[in-house]
Amino acid sequence: MRAAARHVDGRWYDADAGPLVRPYAMTGGRTKPGAHGVRFDLIALVVVDDAAGGAADEALLGPEHRALLGLCRSETQSVAELAAEADLPVGVVRVLLGDLLEAGHVRVSRPVPPARLPEMRILREVIEGLRAL
Repeated sequence: MRAAARHVDGRWYDADAGPLVRPYAMTGGRTKPGAHGVRFDLIALVVVDDAAGGAADEALLGPEHRALLGLCRSETQSVAELAAEADLPVGVVRVLLGDLLEAGHVRVSRPVPPARLPEMRILREVIEGLRAL
């Protein structure tokens, strides 16, 4: 005998299956973010773009898209933080962020590539110079 579905914290759960909305339903079956295949690093920072269309455009978005926008409004979030806060798989969050990026709702700052970071030797010299002051 199957246990009945129940509503918990705004989501429907089935005792055997878990959340009733599967990730492929949230992303429309897509596994890659956006038409251009942008890649979101886990530490990429996401911020709401205030110049975007506004509440009228957001009404056309799905509930998961709006939830991600709400999380980004309070403060800048990394992709990993958004996935944790929204309780969604990272792959789903990346696809949804691709939609939001293409629609102009968010801006994403990508992490600095390791080749462009200062060398450890230079950082140590700076620290030693500051200590000498």
